[in-house]
Amino acid sequence: MGQVVKLTTNLLLIHGAWAGRWVWNKITPQFAKMGYRVHAIDLPGNGVDNTPANEVNIDTYLWYLSEQIANIEGPLVIVSHSGAGVLATALAEAMPERIQAVVYIAGMMLPSGMGFSDLTATLEAEHPEVTGINPFLLWNEDHSVSEVPLIAARNVFFQDLDDKTAIIAAQQLCPQPLGGLALMTCWTEENFGRVPRLYIEATQDKSVTLVAQREMQKRVPGAQVVSFDTGHAPQVGKPVEVAHAIDDFLHTHGGGEASETVPLRVNE
Repeated sequence: MGQVVKLTTNLLLIHGAWAGRWVWNKITPQFAKMGYRVHAIDLPGNGVDNTPANEVNIDTYLWYLSEQIANIEGPLVIVSHSGAGVLATALAEAMPERIQAVVYIAGMMLPSGMGFSDLTATLEAEHPEVTGINPFLLWNEDHSVSEVPLIAARNVFFQDLDDKTAIIAAQQLCPQPLGGLALMTCWTEENFGRVPRLYIEATQDKSVTLVAQREMQKRVPGAQVVSFDTGHAPQVGKPVEVAHAIDDFLHTHGGGEASETVPLRVNE
């Protein structure tokens, strides 16, 4: 006799620079209510482990993420914020059969072989605001680690949030090794190009500005786009709405909760 076992979709949530898993705290309960299994991680070198700053780079990140994925059973969707979009792209390129979809939240969805600074360099003459947080960063002596001043974080990352929420978020930002900022990956249409993508715009974003977001959408076409009138962290400012947008997209593309089944044979 056969039984059908429903496989719950896993969401691997990846934070961006200077941040940690805490950026997902407001949206995680929404995903849980929808029936998803959530895996929010802290990247190496972002304040919760002992990874030396000089060992933080895209290879370190991808090794760590691959280890996490190896321990996840069932359908998998990557949800990335900001600079973690580069990591999401690299994972989709490396394992397109494993990853059902990729979500970019105000994310860096970049052309193959291009870094975010390369992209903004093409826009800066007409749109100087694309430099985002960069002019406000505080660097150590050898320019290997940067920090975001509290006021700059409030004004650039979290300007749309209420004071209490914004200050709590800004105070949790950690020093960021340079190797975790200078991210770039190469991808192909045959691998990354066939993975369904959702791009969540943040129209008030002062970090990854709307001009930059739309330039990336133009250069890397094919993603479904949903816009929210928020700053750089829509998952903090509008967690319910963002969760529903992701849920709707995943159900449309076959990645919704319990959307995949496998036969389990017992007592035959």
